[in-house]
Amino acid sequence: MSTDRVGASVMDGLVLTDHHCHGVAPAALDRAGFEALATESSWPPPAGTSTFDSQLGFAIRRWCAPLLDLEPHADPEDYLARRRELGPAEVNRRLLRAAGIGTFLVDTGCRPEELTTPKETAELAGGEAREVVRLEHVAERVAAKGTEPPSFAADFAEALAEAARSAAGLKSVAAYRCGLDFDPSPPSARDVERAAARWLGDEARAAGTAPRLEDPVLVRHLLWTAVELGKPLQFHTGYGDPDADLLRCNPLHLAGWLRATRGTGVPMMLLHCYPYHREAGYLAQAFPQVYVDVGLAVNHTGARSAAVIAESLELTPFHKALFSTDALGLPELHYLGAVLFRRGFGRAAARWINDGEWSRRDAERVAGLIGFRNAARVYGLEGP
Repeated sequence: MSTDRVGASVMDGLVLTDHHCHGVAPAALDRAGFEALATESSWPPPAGTSTFDSQLGFAIRRWCAPLLDLEPHADPEDYLARRRELGPAEVNRRLLRAAGIGTFLVDTGCRPEELTTPKETAELAGGEAREVVRLEHVAERVAAKGTEPPSFAADFAEALAEAARSAAGLKSVAAYRCGLDFDPSPPSARDVERAAARWLGDEARAAGTAPRLEDPVLVRHLLWTAVELGKPLQFHTGYGDPDADLLRCNPLHLAGWLRATRGTGVPMMLLHCYPYHREAGYLAQAFPQVYVDVGLAVNHTGARSAAVIAESLELTPFHKALFSTDALGLPELHYLGAVLFRRGFGRAAARWINDGEWSRRDAERVAGLIGFRNAARVYGLEGP
């Protein structure tokens, strides 16, 4: 049997849990708006070029076009025209429902006013959704409401506990705010108050603004406050937009934090990881509370995603790997994340089966672990 047929049979009927994603854009997108969501760059491509000329762009035209009643590899102009003709609601429904994702864990801390809520995302997809609460977003909301430096720690703790009450997990973008090479020790109350005073300066408070939280002392405080709640804690690591220093996003920088928190029992979820997915696999093997995914990279590596998926499983224990898309804005990203994961894992597993390295039974079991069972166990979700 061919590799593709073996791989497809291994993945047959697998309903996925996306343990980290965002909502979709409910409004119509022009070409510039679409292309801005199809890249991690913060800037438009050079004049006369297009973000469609990328692994992700080619994958959209190959795999998503048929769901919009177009031939595979449709021209970008035809693809976008058909998108406009169908309208955003229909495009969102078609692509989300075709993804075969049963549960979405939705990070609500990025552009919440521009994207669907977890409930709206689930309704479009015909599935279930739970929220993932972003620590820095909660802290900035607290600041916007007028907290004072002496009361910031208590105000944040109260706000986070309330926001997390029904959430599946918590998330930090420390990688973007101060890098992952932060001091892992908990800051003292006095240090937190002093840092809050610097952050909540007179000018910011007088203007009623919510300043961006970048102080490493406060970031550490948010993280230790989150640990006290006991919920899985997600970290952005590796690949992302230019707001982050990729060198400081290497998950190996978290080794001190992982040692400091090992005794808490709080699961530490390393998101994305690429191009440090092998390093992340080592951490997942070495530390009992560490889990990894390569979600964002799968979409953006397109035709090469099978190699990334296989590499991510070189060291990662199979009960420590999870599926995610990190899709934001475009339902194409949710759909592609699922399609490319199924194809990539299926192809890797088929090679190992055909070479006699894996049994088909084991391949099917591991597909289920990564696809949904690990997420169900770690996040306490109901599932098969």
